[in-house]
Amino acid sequence: MAKLSLFDRRRQRVRTSLRATASGKPRLSVHRSGRHIYAQVIDDTAGRTLAAASTLDKDLKGKTNATREGAAAVGKALAERAKAAGVSKVVFDRGGFLFHGRVKALADGAREAGLEF
Repeated sequence: MAKLSLFDRRRQRVRTSLRATASGKPRLSVHRSGRHIYAQVIDDTAGRTLAAASTLDKDLKGKTNATREGAAAVGKALAERAKAAGVSKVVFDRGGFLFHGRVKALADGAREAGLEF
């Protein structure tokens, strides 16, 4: 068996604890790269993406990039799209990323726009 990186071990630990506490709620999954941030609301029972947003979206592109402000804008856009899809409560899946900086800004932006987690 190949040895997992610290990032992959942290991601597995976060996902395992989320499955125990999710109780059927959709999962808000975050991915952060050097230039962009991506987020999506996933219904794991149906295996579908309900809403998604990133700094590459047409309405956010140019105004935002890999900053806290950009991440907050992505969080707000995602929350609006999720509410339009009928989702108001989610569990936050930070993946292997620490809850700090851009990931925290995205979560705060989503909470401001009315998403509960």
